[in-house]
Amino acid sequence: MNAPPYTNRQRPLSVGPLRAFEAVARLLSFRGAGEELHLTQPAISRQIRSLEDEIGVTLFLRGTRHVELTSAGAQLLRTVVPALDGLDATVRQLRSSQRRQPVGVTTFASFASLWLLPRLQDFQAQHPDIDIRISAFDHLADPDDPELDFALRYCLPASAPPGSTALFGEVMTPVVSPALLARLAIRKPADLARHTLLEEDDDRPSAQYLSWRHWLGLHAPAGLEPRGWIYLNFTYQQIQAALAGQGVALARVALVRELLDRGELVEPFGMAGRITSPYGYWLVRWPTRRERPALAAFEAWLLAQAQATQAGLAASAVPAS
Repeated sequence: MNAPPYTNRQRPLSVGPLRAFEAVARLLSFRGAGEELHLTQPAISRQIRSLEDEIGVTLFLRGTRHVELTSAGAQLLRTVVPALDGLDATVRQLRSSQRRQPVGVTTFASFASLWLLPRLQDFQAQHPDIDIRISAFDHLADPDDPELDFALRYCLPASAPPGSTALFGEVMTPVVSPALLARLAIRKPADLARHTLLEEDDDRPSAQYLSWRHWLGLHAPAGLEPRGWIYLNFTYQQIQAALAGQGVALARVALVRELLDRGELVEPFGMAGRITSPYGYWLVRWPTRRERPALAAFEAWLLAQAQATQAGLAASAVPAS
């Protein structure tokens, strides 16, 4: 027996009216939505009325000079926005897969700025047909995101997701700009009492190894206090402040090695000032991803870069205590 035909309020909603609804809700303007979607204002109005008729509720309060979402409209918007975003992301991936090979990587902002981005030119020179998309998040991204293939994360070995690959470990060292060092010498840890220290304002468990208090407890005279403190949210902010001569940073060697090699930053205590932590950097693969040549190429390149970084970290660093 044939199924009964859909009534207006039973059949699936069309995407067109939902896009019109999202645009009007975001812009609070029928005219603005029409301009964005290349439709006339009456056409937008008809789509909204059609959507309201199909659902059976009023979505907007319409005034002579303003548009306002109803509570039902706000409820619908919370579902429509992620649904359209997911649809658009999938369509972009499908379209780009027909033309170029995309690779999506998520990592935290400081790692992207200080380690990954400075190296990407080398990868692009080797693989000009592969596009890289970098998303900076401080948390592990959703593996169901169709635009992401890898994650680069910082954690303890026991916290690394199954199937992860260790990239390199963590070595910390004080760094300072040559200009600041020329004005105010640093020959021994006690000299830090005359300097401002740049500290990452972080309450995560790793902070016990990344903090100046930890380093000072290992190397400086008991009770030493610097001239002042500047607290910053992110690692890359610390490095920017150090480059600007605003103080001495306790830097992650893996992220500043090129700056040290170029002389833009200096280790005032050399190798003797380096310490390690039990944390490290990891490559996380999404197990649901279909193997593609672009992913294999990027992973091979990334592991080679990580191996070079690991080789550059001194084996003589003082272990964390």
